[in-house]
Formats: sequence, structure tokens, C-alpha cells
Amino acid sequence: MTIIKTVAELEAIYGEISEASLIKVSDRLTEGYRKLIEASPLLALATSGAEGLDCSPRGDPGQVMTIRDDRTLVLPDRRGNNRIDSLLNIVRDGRVALLFLIPGSNSTLRVNGRAEISVDADLLASLAMEGKLPRSAIVITIGEIYFQCARALMRARIWDAEAWPDLATLPTAGSLMRELKHDFDSQTYDREWPERAKTSMW
Repeated sequence: MTIIKTVAELEAIYGEISEASLIKVSDRLTEGYRKLIEASPLLALATSGAEGLDCSPRGDPGQVMTIRDDRTLVLPDRRGNNRIDSLLNIVRDGRVALLFLIPGSNSTLRVNGRAEISVDADLLASLAMEGKLPRSAIVITIGEIYFQCARALMRARIWDAEAWPDLATLPTAGSLMRELKHDFDSQTYDREWPERAKTSMW
């Protein structure tokens, strides 16, 4: 196996960056980038901390991210598994990266910036869903924002149902945990999960 170990070796393989790859980068929202965020119900949030890297999905109906102004985005921290991996990282290292997905579209949007965690009462109230407030909100200052080449989603055929796997052949959450803890009651967990998720969504 031949391993690339220097920037010069890497650049020799990939060459110069195209003009389009450079001019698409902005330090604030443009009209088009705003529309992409408004159409995205799902994003991946990447953070970095003392224990290493973390990446987690975040989703809301319709629009996952609230736009405060052309440099500031707000992401509610909805109910989850209480591991708070992302939040722990942000408290210690504010650097974040976001990847927005838009159902049916091969266009994606990337944001790199810095984040803080807010528990401002008025802010949390503005992010309520079905009368329930998030426990905190991630306030992100945009460092750079740009759309991502569509080839990855096109290759993956991610929105093409004919390319999807047979979900019945995939392991359930309960079976995955049973592989790690052999006496785990996977059947009860899987049976109760749909109702538990429904009643604890927000």
C-alpha cells in the first residue's frame, strides 16, 4: 500500500482547484444559500473535542436550522440519548462543520464555523415544538458556506427507491445492542421503541 504523507504529494495528484470551487465560498448567507437552508429538514453536525471527533444527525420537520441573520444560525438541541457528545465538544472547542441535506435534491450545503451553547429563555421559547422547549440551542457563526458537488449523492442514488436496501435484512437497534451485551432484551426494546419514540420526540 502506498501512503501519501505530504501536501506536495497530494497536490501533485489532484492539481489546481477549479475556479468554480473557489468562487462558491462565502462568509455569509447569500439569497441562494438561504433558500437551501430553508429547504433542509436534516443535517449532520460535526464537532471536535478532547476525546476526538463526533458527527451526529439533526432533524426537524420542514426546516432544521433557524436563520437569525446572514452570519448566524440557530440549531435547537432536541431530545436524544443524553450522551451530549456534540455539546461537550462545543463547550471545549467551538469549531463545527455542518452538512445540509434536502430530500429529493442532489444539492447539499456545507457550513464551517464556530458554535456556542445558549439557554436563553426567549430563544428556547422561539424554538418550541408541540409546546416543548429544547433544553439548549447551538448558536453558530458562519465562517464559510458553500454548496457541495452533487456527484456523491448522484453516485449513491440516495433518493432512488430502487437503489435502497431491503430494510427487513438490516439489524434492529435492539439486535445491535444485544451483540455488545448478550443478555440485553432486544425483543422488548424493539417492540417498545416505536411508541417510546412517538411519545418522546420533542
